[in-house]
Amino acid sequence: MMQGDMNSVIPNISTLSVGAAWAPHVGEETRELLRSSSAPADSHDNIIASGRSILSKCVPPTSPAGQETGLVIGYVQSGKTLSFTTVAALARDNLYPIVIVIAGTTIPLFNQSTTRLQRDLRLSTRPDRRWQLFPLQKETHQASMLNAIKGVLADWADASVPDDDKKTVLITVMKHHSWLAQLRAMLANLELGGRPVLIIDDEADQASLNAKVNNGEQTTTYTRIMELRAEIPHHTFLQYTATPQAPLLINIIDLLSPRFVEVLEPGAGYVGGRDFFVALRNSHVRQIPPGEVPTPTNVLTEPPGSLLEALRLFMVGIASHLIRHGDTGNRSMLVHPSHRTDSHQEFFNWVQGAFNTWQRTLELDEADPDRRDLLAEFAAAYDDLATTANDLPTFDAVTAELLRAFRNATVMEVNAVPGKTPTIRWQNCLGWVLVGGQAMDRGFTVEGLVVTYMPRSVGVGNADTVQQRGRFFGYKQGYLGYCRIYLEAGGRQAFHDYVEHEEEIRTQLEDYERTGRPLGEWKRAFILSPNLRPTRSSVLDLDYMRGTFSDSWFDPKYVNGPAELLIANRQLIEAFLVRHQFVDMDGHLDRTAIQRHKVADDLALSDVLRDLLVEFRLAELRDSQNYIGALLQISRGLDRNGGERCTVVRMSGGQPRERGASEDGRITSQLFQGANPSRGPTQGSVYPGDRHIHGSDKVTIQIHNLNLTRGTNGPVVVENIPVMAIWIPARLGAGWLVQASA
Repeated sequence: MMQGDMNSVIPNISTLSVGAAWAPHVGEETRELLRSSSAPADSHDNIIASGRSILSKCVPPTSPAGQETGLVIGYVQSGKTLSFTTVAALARDNLYPIVIVIAGTTIPLFNQSTTRLQRDLRLSTRPDRRWQLFPLQKETHQASMLNAIKGVLADWADASVPDDDKKTVLITVMKHHSWLAQLRAMLANLELGGRPVLIIDDEADQASLNAKVNNGEQTTTYTRIMELRAEIPHHTFLQYTATPQAPLLINIIDLLSPRFVEVLEPGAGYVGGRDFFVALRNSHVRQIPPGEVPTPTNVLTEPPGSLLEALRLFMVGIASHLIRHGDTGNRSMLVHPSHRTDSHQEFFNWVQGAFNTWQRTLELDEADPDRRDLLAEFAAAYDDLATTANDLPTFDAVTAELLRAFRNATVMEVNAVPGKTPTIRWQNCLGWVLVGGQAMDRGFTVEGLVVTYMPRSVGVGNADTVQQRGRFFGYKQGYLGYCRIYLEAGGRQAFHDYVEHEEEIRTQLEDYERTGRPLGEWKRAFILSPNLRPTRSSVLDLDYMRGTFSDSWFDPKYVNGPAELLIANRQLIEAFLVRHQFVDMDGHLDRTAIQRHKVADDLALSDVLRDLLVEFRLAELRDSQNYIGALLQISRGLDRNGGERCTVVRMSGGQPRERGASEDGRITSQLFQGANPSRGPTQGSVYPGDRHIHGSDKVTIQIHNLNLTRGTNGPVVVENIPVMAIWIPARLGAGWLVQASA
């Protein structure tokens, strides 16, 4: 039962994690949602805990006003919809009168989300009227909708109405500027002061962000969202996505830049990137031969052999399903050749043609050689699946069901033409082969997807776009043995590269989430393959630096800085030096004093990272970005091998070395001293040069002590400036991205 006083729904905040603004009450609405859901009972507590954590960071419902923006990150197809439905149910338990869900950029996606909410909240079957659903569509009669919502809000203002009888308005709206404008206009006619509102933006990295920021303009959808938020004095805007690169990298002064984050964990049975592209990459993921990938220079005139192979695997799986489960559920195959609709038509014709030919052949006499040849090809598909599916019926049983399998499979072309994506009636058929492009990217649910055939290239390689094509992720553990993914070489590598990036950024955000600090203070720096871009550049107005160190040095260009920075760095290095024993480095007897160094070898890299590197500060932005990139690579190396060792060299034994510098602290020559002799046939025979002072295959840190002169031979202007250079071996090489602060 709901409580009569809003203050009474807020339990002790100490029961929640750091960063909570209030403590949401878990009521019957939330518990009944999960009891009636398909989520396993042993996952309910985790789902509730996550939902409470999210809602606790929203503006408290008892506050008179306020606005907040949060980011919720899940894996692709991992249950984000159930998460935000749980948060909505918690909002109902905690006396929120209005929940708005911005869902889908197409009508089918909007309908899919609205139907899912209606089903999960049991709006068509429950006896009470605690929810009032208003799907906002072009044909919606706004006057009647407005009057109904006014009536709901009047009940909330009436103390004589029991809380259980007060309704929560649930508005779903498509992510399109005209629909959002209608919603804003309607809300402008409501008295929303003091009324907590929850806004959920599904697939928040798509369409919501300002793609004209670099031109000093605003996209219409972004503008409408800003106008919508401006109409609601008390609300929280929750951004749900599996690909958070764009929301994280937009300028933190943007109102859509999140101030808090929640990282969702998938439930049992989820199969994602780590599974397919690391653990199972050799058994479940297949590379399409280059000659079978359609390109402008490689025009295909007949169906590629790998496509036919994938189709046979799929149909063996359909026959197996009919034998084991009958005509229940769904099993699907996705064919995603390119973004061009003419290519879709070609592949559709090939798939449909193969189906027609195979059915006619299967109807021939058992002794017919064509039928025997076809069954031999299906036998190869059967043997392939038998390596991973432990519940396959016998091959004879499968062949006996093949004709029925074809009769229970539909081939369908799915294109957004013109602006309208066809609706799939999943209940009409067991098996589906869907041929299409962008219409089946993000947000599109493919029921029971087992086989994916995607010869499409990664294009410009936006990491978030690549990952959103991963419709093959999801809760598939029960039929994982029947799953196969066919990709061209670049696509397969892109998904593999994305896995490391995804896991690293999730770990960073989980660690930062536990600090309770605003997300705007989080340093935007993470591992990202050089083959991928983080997101579309049109939504970013802050520059970012990319790089990698591989048998190469990080060496700062600007070494001077504020006095307090120099003092802190000196104290840091002095404390480090006294804790370690340095000995003379071997070398030629004719070296000068400046060329004679002291070394501490075979130190634990983890200790040096903790005690020295992470605390050292640099004064100049680009140096700082490069330095952070170097530390990212070192951290990644330690994640893979916590026992990494390193070498620390005290250059010139700590004696000051003179370097010319400009007024802003930039070294006018270079940090590293050259070879001795500097040229000729004996170059470097006495001293190879500073760049060669490093271990053969482990991280090396050089500690320099500089006196800066004005110009090359001018007077010393600053003394005892500590400088560090870091050499990273190729085996620890990794691409990274570091964004400048706003």
